[in-house]
Amino acid sequence: MSSESKLVNNKAYILAIDEESALQRLDNFLFNRLKNVPKSRIYRMLRSGEVRVNKKRVKPLYKLQPNDLIRIPPFWAEEVPVRKPGADLVKLLLNSIVFEDSEIIVINKPSGIASHSGSGIDFGVIEILRAARSDLKTLELVHRLDRDTSGCLILAKKRTALRQLHQLALDGKISKKYILLVKGVWSGGERIVDAPLLKNQLQSGERMVMVDEEGKKSITIFRPIKIGKEVSLLEAELKTGRTHQIRVHAAHIGHPIAGDQKYTDAEFNNKMKKIGIKRLFLHSKKISFCWENGEEVSFSAELDNELKDILVRLL
Repeated sequence: MSSESKLVNNKAYILAIDEESALQRLDNFLFNRLKNVPKSRIYRMLRSGEVRVNKKRVKPLYKLQPNDLIRIPPFWAEEVPVRKPGADLVKLLLNSIVFEDSEIIVINKPSGIASHSGSGIDFGVIEILRAARSDLKTLELVHRLDRDTSGCLILAKKRTALRQLHQLALDGKISKKYILLVKGVWSGGERIVDAPLLKNQLQSGERMVMVDEEGKKSITIFRPIKIGKEVSLLEAELKTGRTHQIRVHAAHIGHPIAGDQKYTDAEFNNKMKKIGIKRLFLHSKKISFCWENGEEVSFSAELDNELKDILVRLL
């Protein structure tokens, strides 16, 4: 074994796959999860059966499904310098906690911070909180928010809570409501958008999502909150949880979100920048669900002052 390698994990452990991680190839998932582990070692784990899915051997090209259980064996990784998130970043995340008990943590995630590391991002919410407190080393994301989306994000402190919340999400029993500012004058009241979404990865590696009949069933309910002369403030309720769902559905019906660099036209975004919108105007304002014991819980996250000021000026 190379003197520049070390034993990172000395016992096997189990990972549960959520909907956001589903449909990835197993080998690609492991490359992202087991950072600094050589790809050749990961492929040996797969060929030898050290890595198993639902207690069975699977091929590297296997597409992960929600609630799959992946066995990760002990492994060696290349020695790399230990990096820690800055004190300001840690303080920001700790001050963003809106609820905590023995099972979960809920934060009002600031815009600009990813849910997890990867693709050139050193630290996401999960890594920052794990580094901030020694009692959160096993913290796991229950779901994800896009990097530029702010608002309610739930993390599980216990595996039992993680499994329960994943099952609730899979059964469609978690209510998620967002606030968004969109282009144009909204007409009519509530509108249900039922349009299948398909992920597409460009040659550059950028992931885009589009409405396509070959995609997954996706439903979003839009409701007007306040209508201005050029923009409208909406509430969006997710009935499914697809990647970029609200952003793509909003653009699909002719009301793209202000500050969206992927799905909004440049002319509108430039106009919004002059007004002061420097980020995606999409905020997860409320998450509600019912635990197995019958307890109904609901968590809310306030808009930051930057977005509040924009609304005062525009509406």
